[in-house]
Amino acid sequence: MAKLTVELVTTERRVLTQEADIVIAPGTEGELGILPRHAPLVTTLNPGVMTLRNDGEEQILAIGGGFLQVYRDRVLILADAAERSDEIDEGRAAEARTRAETALKEAQAQGGLQAEAARAALRRSLIRLNVARRRRRTTT
Repeated sequence: MAKLTVELVTTERRVLTQEADIVIAPGTEGELGILPRHAPLVTTLNPGVMTLRNDGEEQILAIGGGFLQVYRDRVLILADAAERSDEIDEGRAAEARTRAETALKEAQAQGGLQAEAARAALRRSLIRLNVARRRRRTTT
């Protein structure tokens, strides 16, 4: 059966290079699924949860947006940030969510860029918590 070769890279590191049966990514127009023999594609990604499935195994990652390219059964993801579920400390992610919620409450009174930055920080922390909790559910 045909496989995809998936490479996920950030500015700091190569997060993974592996085969997959399907890649599910948070595209800017909605979630998109990439299967082998997919048409060539270049798209932008929103911050969100990315899922890779290979031979019945599922790997979940938190990504901070970026770009995705599909060409000849190769998927290249250039992400602003990315973490595998086993790299996320759920306690630290919960603390980040609390800090972001506090910052958002304070910034909403002022509006502008501070409120937008606080909303983005809150969204990132919620994505990380979601990925960490999904990992915990699958391991118990």
